[in-house]
Amino acid sequence: MSLELPSVIRKYVEASNQHDVESILTCFSDDAVVRDEGNEFRGKEMIRRWIVETIDKYKFHFEPASVKKDKAEAVVAIEISGTFPGSPVTPDYHFTLDKEEILALAIN
Repeated sequence: MSLELPSVIRKYVEASNQHDVESILTCFSDDAVVRDEGNEFRGKEMIRRWIVETIDKYKFHFEPASVKKDKAEAVVAIEISGTFPGSPVTPDYHFTLDKEEILALAIN
């Protein structure tokens, strides 16, 4: 991973590639919101379920391809390979950040 990613996003990507649920979860604020595949997950309990189900379903690997950032938001194109039709794909991950936490993540 050679892109200059905000540290919490780098941690999120590394933990995701290790399928380390607890480390992924620590990247999010207590009241974070994730929007993925037409669903919304609010708070750490729902986000934990989303993480576990996504790992089980897709067995994914992330490779960040590009990043655009300002103070509170970063958009990272991430190539995702895994056990799903059309693998790999490169959706945009829209992160809203506050210091070292992800406040919101929308995957498009």
